Amino acid sequence: MKRKVSLEEISDGRLYSRNDMVRAGCGGCRGCSECCSGMGNSVILDPLDIFRLTTGLGITFEELMADKIELNVVDGIILPNLKMSTGSETCAFLNAEGRCSIHPYRPGVCRLFPLGRYYETKETDSSNSKSGGQIRTFRYFLQVHECPMPSKTKVKVEKWIDTPKLASYETFVKDWHYFLEDVQERLAQEDDTVVKNANMFLLKLFYIRSYDGGRDFYCQFEERLVQAKDVLEIS
Repeated sequence: MKRKVSLEEISDGRLYSRNDMVRAGCGGCRGCSECCSGMGNSVILDPLDIFRLTTGLGITFEELMADKIELNVVDGIILPNLKMSTGSETCAFLNAEGRCSIHPYRPGVCRLFPLGRYYETKETDSSNSKSGGQIRTFRYFLQVHECPMPSKTKVKVEKWIDTPKLASYETFVKDWHYFLEDVQERLAQEDDTVVKNANMFLLKLFYIRSYDGGRDFYCQFEERLVQAKDVLEIS
């Protein structure tokens, strides 16, 4: 989801890499669940999030759709997001004690918070660049107005994100983000029928069709990404 705000408004003015220290540590939240409520449909789930949830909970995408997640249009593309409980407006996975019931396999956005990602496309002089003269990448930034916990401590970005094979994860995050941007551009001039069919194809390919829990997720994702680009004619 694109945010139409300047980095200066929402951050400490710095950009971080996985090896940097950032003041995000909140001591295990100490009972606070402020970031798990009132989020609306903003906690968008990527394919890895669904893989983690379905394998961690031992349920299907369709079963998650019953009461834990929902579908919404994000920048012209249908994507799943965490569902807020009716009335309380808290995450459907928050337990009675106000704690996360899926913490070991929580979504990437939750692992990241209060950090965010700043995506940038840089021009390159190299004619050998795979992206045709551009390098697509991202760095992290600290959202300074989101978490109310005082006296945060410094923690290494890599440790804070708490994701195995972080280099592979960052490649996945980058590839997925820019693929969605390319899809949005590709479908911008198409009629409603083409857009609808493309959305259903992507939803089934990346979310509904189950992943093999015995195989590396990133390899499976790359295979599906190649297929999607071929079908949608995205270079």
